[in-house]
Amino acid sequence: MKQILLILFLCFCSFGWSQDEELADDYFKRGEFEKALVIYQKLYESNKGNYKYIYKLVETHQQLEQYDEAQILLIERVSNRNNPSLLVELGYNYQLKDNIEMAKTYYTDAIKEIENNPVFTYSVAKRFQEHSLLDEAIQVYKKGMELNPKQNFYVQLARIYGELGNIEQLFVNYLNYVETKPNFLSNGKRAFSDFISENSDNENNVSLRRILLKKLQANPDEIWYDMLSWLYIQEKAYNKAFIQEKALYKRNPESLSRITDLALTALNEKEYEITVSIFEYILENSQDIETRLTAHQYLLDIETRTANKKELKAIQEKYLQLFDQYGKYEQTIALQIAYGNFLAFDLHQPEEASTFLKESLKQELSLFQEATVKLKLGDILVFQERFNEALIYYSQIQANLKNSTISQEARFKVAKTSYYKGDFEWAESQLKILKSSTSQLIANDALDLKLLISDNILEDSLHIALKLYSKADLLAFQNKKNEAISLLDKILEEHKGETIEDQALFMQAKLYEDTQQFEKAVTNYQYIIANYRDEILADDAHFYLANLYQNILAEPEKAKDLYEKIIFDYEDSIYFIEARKRFRMLRGDSIN
Repeated sequence: MKQILLILFLCFCSFGWSQDEELADDYFKRGEFEKALVIYQKLYESNKGNYKYIYKLVETHQQLEQYDEAQILLIERVSNRNNPSLLVELGYNYQLKDNIEMAKTYYTDAIKEIENNPVFTYSVAKRFQEHSLLDEAIQVYKKGMELNPKQNFYVQLARIYGELGNIEQLFVNYLNYVETKPNFLSNGKRAFSDFISENSDNENNVSLRRILLKKLQANPDEIWYDMLSWLYIQEKAYNKAFIQEKALYKRNPESLSRITDLALTALNEKEYEITVSIFEYILENSQDIETRLTAHQYLLDIETRTANKKELKAIQEKYLQLFDQYGKYEQTIALQIAYGNFLAFDLHQPEEASTFLKESLKQELSLFQEATVKLKLGDILVFQERFNEALIYYSQIQANLKNSTISQEARFKVAKTSYYKGDFEWAESQLKILKSSTSQLIANDALDLKLLISDNILEDSLHIALKLYSKADLLAFQNKKNEAISLLDKILEEHKGETIEDQALFMQAKLYEDTQQFEKAVTNYQYIIANYRDEILADDAHFYLANLYQNILAEPEKAKDLYEKIIFDYEDSIYFIEARKRFRMLRGDSIN
């Protein structure tokens, strides 16, 4: 019974201390230090062994400039307790009294105590950090690790060096930590990403590269190949990253997944030459059918992107040779879908494409594989403007795979098809549902299309301009880009000054880019910026035009000015973070 009463009493006391502490902390944060002092003194007297209360009481005295009271308290505690972190506090109190000589004496004494008992390394260094005495904190952490190699304070050192702006030592210490804790590698990459840029000549990039190369020379561990590859990828030096990835693969030839990921990254940046080299390497080194099929598919896709009309027939032959080699069954279904897409959208043979994919549906497929085939069949029927048949396939996907990402994609295609048909009200109702899609990409596309419809549907009861625009959008989908451009010209002539104008200009600009009419694209983007600076596409026009200047037209100064405009005038833009990153890189900042 006594034990139960004791436990209840202790719980009651703990609850009371917690409430008092919260109240004192609140007073302290609000600058009501006299009120905070009364409560902290009460807490300290009740529990003198709690260092948190000692430090809070001392700090409150210091805020009230009661340095002598703080000094008396600290001297009493230093004489009674073997905790060198109190020496740091006492030294700092002398520093506040402008007695720098005495402050340094106590700082030195605290550091010396580490030699007697390295277990206090962290607490002493932490007190130095609390008072921004970073050089002393570095000294303590280093001494602690020197005296007891089992202690690891590389992360703490890295963060301090970051505060000091010594980025090279930040890299060194994070990498030292990674060397002891390889599982920290991904965290290290995230930390480093704040300090490097795409510019390989950036001071921080050069520094990290130099450190990694030294590490590799001293110890050719997989970690350093991995980190060096990651750095080259950030710099978009995919050929150099490929060298590191090949070295990693030779040390561990079980999987080509890392090299495949690199190829897809390079492909996404339209670096076709190095992408082809990487996929060819995968074909040379893989016996896995799925991996080989993926490589073949991407190689054919790249070849298609860069081919003229005369070369398309040769690409078709390559597809057919692959089917002869690997067959047509569930394992080659992705290649079959790619071939159906090629027939419809590149060779403009939609009937042949539909027939081919309907044969694919007769194979033993999973529900998901069947859905992907039907999704492409629906697209091909839209290409043929057989909208009602396309809607049947999309609806089947929604019924068979409810709430899945592919089902949401099918719902978006239902909305888009209805929009192509001119059934704008039904399309808008479907898009409202998709605004909360679990797929951010689908949600964004749905919102964009909904805004397009809602912005233009009320202005003209006959929807003449919107019907022309949706027809141009369909032509672009059908890969009839020049026809789409011409139809958009008609909109711009006949509906000048209407709500649809900036949308038409923007779509046309993107089509000009696709057809390499870059100067015309520039003109459109500039018109939007000059005349629609407060509209929804203004930030898009700034970003796309900046990207053109930076990556196509070799006019980095113009790009820099546009990125700066996004930073200062469009803070809510989805392009804000990327614009800031590119602006700093073009300005030549040493990122830190």
